[in-house]
Amino acid sequence: MSQIGGQTKQQALDSLSPMTAGVQPIGLAEYQARIKMAQQLMRQHGIDVLYLNAGTNLSYFTGTVWYASERLVGALLFAEGPAEGELLYISPVFEIPTLSGFQVVQGEVLGWQEHENPYQLLLDSVKRICHKADPVLALDDSSAFFIFEGLRQANPQQQIVSGKVITQGCRAQKSEAELAIMQRAMDMTLAVHQAVASILYEGISTTEVEAFINEAHRKVGASGSYFCIVLFGPDSAYPHGVKTPKSLEAGDMVLIDTGCRLLGYVSDITRSYVFGTPSDRQREIWAVEKAAQAAAFSAAKLGMACGLVDAAARQVLEAHGLGPDYALPGLPHRTGHGIGMDIHEGPYLVRNEHTLLAPGMCFSNEPMICVPGEFGVRLEDHFYMTAAGPRWFTQPSVSIDQPFA
Repeated sequence: MSQIGGQTKQQALDSLSPMTAGVQPIGLAEYQARIKMAQQLMRQHGIDVLYLNAGTNLSYFTGTVWYASERLVGALLFAEGPAEGELLYISPVFEIPTLSGFQVVQGEVLGWQEHENPYQLLLDSVKRICHKADPVLALDDSSAFFIFEGLRQANPQQQIVSGKVITQGCRAQKSEAELAIMQRAMDMTLAVHQAVASILYEGISTTEVEAFINEAHRKVGASGSYFCIVLFGPDSAYPHGVKTPKSLEAGDMVLIDTGCRLLGYVSDITRSYVFGTPSDRQREIWAVEKAAQAAAFSAAKLGMACGLVDAAARQVLEAHGLGPDYALPGLPHRTGHGIGMDIHEGPYLVRNEHTLLAPGMCFSNEPMICVPGEFGVRLEDHFYMTAAGPRWFTQPSVSIDQPFA
């Protein structure tokens, strides 16, 4: 029985049901363990204090969800001393009541009025609490440049280093609790993929498909689609789409890339298949893509550099006359990205990425093949590293005729 087409939208939606039962949010004990791990890394790298800016890193370490803006909102974490293990939040005074309500890991809030300099307040607090003449401040690597510039102007002599060694050092290896949330989010998006494939018909627009995917994500328990890319025919050769996408025709390659957010974590899955009967050319390129994805998965071994996974996929492509390197027809981008609370986060499966694969690391595996003027094929599933090697979150497509295992 074909997995593509044949159902109405309502029939497909009726086949879906909420999938979030039993999944647990990250608890206070885990946030506290993350803070301890961060402090260990800080001491190891000679860092006295870490500034966590509003956004993913603040949420990861403290559970406090706050979106970054032009106003300085964040938290200071100290490696040792009187404030070791304590968080010191920084916020505009008028936001303190709201911010306090979002705190999971509790901490004192330093307030600044709109006319005051928050960067001077931050630096004065660091010096006061660290009891050092020249403490080393690590800045959240996701912070906007204006924050760095504000700190530099407040004290040109202040030692400021990147906090990436701490933030990525903690976030790259997911806990069992994180993996469980991510697994459920991936399961939800895969169910949505199966549903959307079943409602395709000749002439359907990409906007109609995107709207269905958003509704389907809601049906399985998400707040909607976190993102959505829908491409047909020659448009599928563009990894992130075109300005004016075409409607579906018989014989078109279909590329759908989408995901949702669940309890702060993101899913991300791509399927490529043909609406109608695949041509020999489509079958050939699809099979090479499948082989490249499998090679990348097989190459992922504990203790191996992330970049070697990318190399394994490219070897398959080059053996079939594609590339070399980023040349087209072939793979114009890296083989994969890390994933967790951000859809793209380090480390990456790309040449010259020397980070060693370790348990709990999670990656997309998507060595896309772009054939300009014809079509593109992207098979994207994610895997995570275990003590026994890589493990899929979702099972890859079986064949171009059976995109869902």
